[in-house]
Amino acid sequence: MSAFNSFLLKISGELVGDQLEKMKFLCIKEIGKNRLEKMTSGLQLFTSLMERNKLGPDNTVFLVSLLKDIGRLDLADKITNCESQYAGSPNDLPNDEEQAKLDIATKVITDNLGRRWRAYGRKLGLPEAKLDHIAQKHPNDLEEQVVELLKEWRKMQKSEAKTDTLIKALRSCDQNYTADLIQTELEKLYFL
Repeated sequence: MSAFNSFLLKISGELVGDQLEKMKFLCIKEIGKNRLEKMTSGLQLFTSLMERNKLGPDNTVFLVSLLKDIGRLDLADKITNCESQYAGSPNDLPNDEEQAKLDIATKVITDNLGRRWRAYGRKLGLPEAKLDHIAQKHPNDLEEQVVELLKEWRKMQKSEAKTDTLIKALRSCDQNYTADLIQTELEKLYFL
């Protein structure tokens, strides 16, 4: 069993009440009403989305959108923060400590970067075509553009992804406040 499937199992287990029904309603166009009526679990829905290439280890945008639409921002954030863990082999990922730092930095940057995300992406070395793709993929959602930017950077860097690189790029874009916030959050975590 893959780590991504295990992660989806946990997400499915956290759906409560009518949340599955709401998600099924939002998927009528993608899956079809008849098939959706037979589904009784989040796992069945996720399997169907994977069969239609709407969900995968490196393709969680649709699921994140569904979870946000039903008000489960906690689960959407969990998926967004963990997606890069399932996109490559364990040797392609930073060590556990660095991943924890990167997750903190990602949250702070997502909450604070703003409209200068493209300049920041350039400082991180993302190609202009990738930045254009991100802008087209999320044309009216600044937060999702930043999330996607950081996700692409982590995929590109693999095991070489370092929090210090993110902080240096922020400072070179005159985003010192955000860089300071990251350092403050990291100090809280490691000096308690």
